[in-house]
Order: sequence, then structure tokens, then C-alpha cells
Amino acid sequence: MLSAFLLHLDWKELLLGHEEWSFLLEIILRTMIMFLAIIIGLRILGKRGVKQLSIFELVVIIGLGSAAGDPMFNKDVGIISSLIVFIVIILLYSIVTHFIGKSKRFENLVEGKSICLVENGEFSIKNFQKENLGSDEFFAELRLKGISQLGQIEMAIEEISGEISVFFLEDESVRYGLPIMPGSLLNPLQYIHEDKHYSCIFCGYTEHKKAGNAGRCQKCQKEEWVTSSNKRRVT
Repeated sequence: MLSAFLLHLDWKELLLGHEEWSFLLEIILRTMIMFLAIIIGLRILGKRGVKQLSIFELVVIIGLGSAAGDPMFNKDVGIISSLIVFIVIILLYSIVTHFIGKSKRFENLVEGKSICLVENGEFSIKNFQKENLGSDEFFAELRLKGISQLGQIEMAIEEISGEISVFFLEDESVRYGLPIMPGSLLNPLQYIHEDKHYSCIFCGYTEHKKAGNAGRCQKCQKEEWVTSSNKRRVT
């Protein structure tokens, strides 16, 4: 049955659709032209458009990619129309970039602002909740920078490009903080059995507690705690 199906299969339509074999050469030519157009467009946009993308710049790159992709293989899309799209996108980019340089308010509107997520070893809760960033994802970013607990951090900032910038406390200033190693938050406590430092798993607030009911966090009013860590960063 399979062999009969393969024999009656229209291989030309499967491989080429409704186009002819001669269109393959045209695809190569179209791709070469649009490839050069992309390189020229990115050169005009400058290195910043390639290295670290803000939301605005990402929209521009997606627009260029869409305009370049369709005429590479779609016979119904002419190259001239795509090049006009390129020119319009680059002109709009230049105009918006000009106004960004003139107005800080316009820059914040288009590109967003850098946001402080951790300050003095604790979460800036309101800022963190505004961002579409899960705690596991954020902790993974910090671990990649050699961080094992929040008490090592003076300030962590999410830049407009989405990257996390971290400013560290000096080793002698490292304090007790919320541990962020895998599994460290799996068994939160509501009752304290041993006098030591504990951290709120929601906001990172840290304090020394005595045995007994753990109570509510002074910062976020949550009731789940884990044993704090005062490890220094290994560099």
C-alpha cells in the first residue's frame, strides 16, 4: 500500500508546489538580492541595531526580515516592492531615533526604561511584578553571573534590552540573603526550630528569628521562609 501511494504521489507538486523547476534559479537570484539588501539595511541602522535590541529595534528587525523573506521564494511578491518597504522602515527608524535623542519622555515611551529588580539584597516587589519575568528565570540569570544568594547583590537592574546588570557588594559587606540555588525554596517554613537568619521566599526580606512561629514578613506580609545564606560570591 505504501509503495502504491509513493508511485502515485505527485513529487513535483510536493517539492515545488505550483512552480516550475526553472523558478529555482530565480529563487537563488532573489535570495542573493534580498541578502545584500539586509546587510545594507543593517549597516545603515548601525551596530546598536544588531548588538542589543530594544523593543523598538526588534520591531524594525522583524519588519526587515519579513520584507526580505517573502520575495525570496514567493513569485507574486516583487523585489522592488520589498525594497520600498526597506526604505520606508529605515526612514521611520531614522525619524524615531532622531526624536528619541531629543526627548527623554519619547525615549521612555518607545524603548521603555531600565528597572531595578533587586536593591540591597531584597526584591523591589512592585518593579518585579511589572515585568513579565518569572523568578526561576531571573534566578537562572543571576546564577550565570556566579550569584548564589541575594545578599551578595547591591543592585540588579533589568536593562531596556532585557539583559540583567548586577552591581555586587564587597565581600566584607555581603549579608545574609535569600538562597537562589536549585531546590533551595522547595520546603518553606512557617515554624522556626532553630535560631538563625531566615529569608522570605516572596520578597527576599531577611531577619534573624528565634524558635517559634515564623510570623509574617514585615515587607510583603507573606508567611513562608527559608534558611538564609551568607555565602560570598566565588570569582
